[in-house]
Amino acid sequence: MTPTLILAAGQSSRMMGRDKLMEPVAGEPLIARITRIAIEAGTLPHVALPAPDHPRAAALAGLRHLPLFLPASVEGMGGTLRAGVAALPHARRFLILLADLPGLTADDLRAVLAAPGHDPQASVWRGANGARPGHPILCDAALRPGFAGLRGDDGGRAIMAAHAGRTVLVPLPADHATRDLDTPADWADWRVETGG
Repeated sequence: MTPTLILAAGQSSRMMGRDKLMEPVAGEPLIARITRIAIEAGTLPHVALPAPDHPRAAALAGLRHLPLFLPASVEGMGGTLRAGVAALPHARRFLILLADLPGLTADDLRAVLAAPGHDPQASVWRGANGARPGHPILCDAALRPGFAGLRGDDGGRAIMAAHAGRTVLVPLPADHATRDLDTPADWADWRVETGG
């Protein structure tokens, strides 16, 4: 079973006091939806969360997942990725998944997870909107040491750039792989467009 790191430890700093990961999507908080589709896709979700008493942790009650409370998350995305990837069990590959992509489905995750069967020589397989790379990102285990060097809020861009020549983009429907919602205006626009 592929271990999955769901990045859900951020502060929603652009949401004017609201929590984007607690926004309802089809009747459930977004964080619960993302975790559920990871389970439905056959992965084992490890969810990086701010704290055990955070509402996001309570929203995941009843869903099979492993919560990760990572002190390094205060550094930003780089800290969460460094500590989160280190906490994953060793496996041939691991999946990284942003928690703020409301359009993603279990079928999207399955498509990315199946991509190594078509392109086994690659080291990164990632969801894409046309030629625009997005999430989820499936990484070969050989990439793990690169995550150990991440700091601050840099994220994994340098790691992805270093493996650009061995990256396969997996087309996903519409903007599922790239449409993240960071502000109240983003959410309002998305709800008008989708009826969500």
